[in-house]
Amino acid sequence: QVQLVESGGGSVQSGGSLRLSCTASDNSFSRTCLGWFRQAPGKEREGVALISGFDGSTAHAESVKGRFTISRDNAKNVVYLQMNGLKPEDTAIYYCAAGRYPYCSGYRLGLYDYWGQGTQVTVSS
Repeated sequence: QVQLVESGGGSVQSGGSLRLSCTASDNSFSRTCLGWFRQAPGKEREGVALISGFDGSTAHAESVKGRFTISRDNAKNVVYLQMNGLKPEDTAIYYCAAGRYPYCSGYRLGLYDYWGQGTQVTVSS
């Protein structure tokens, strides 16, 4: 079974940066929509960023726009989330996910069949 494995989480101070990586165990997702989601304690999982498997177009949630950037390297089976200007409210477990189709159709969780185990990001003020 194909696996997604996140890495790169950690603890930083407000204003700091982190780069998350999500590596797939094979190239099954090289042409699918990939996304980053996060879940803070006591809150529902929410979408952060998406990247199309068709043309590499991206979308970012309003709360992270201008600070976070999603990218992918299909040759390495990796999707990244560059996070700059981190704020305490960004503290959450971050998950990557793979959709069923090349096009991204939004952040509804049911659109994504494969999920990583998550990586913790903690931002202190």
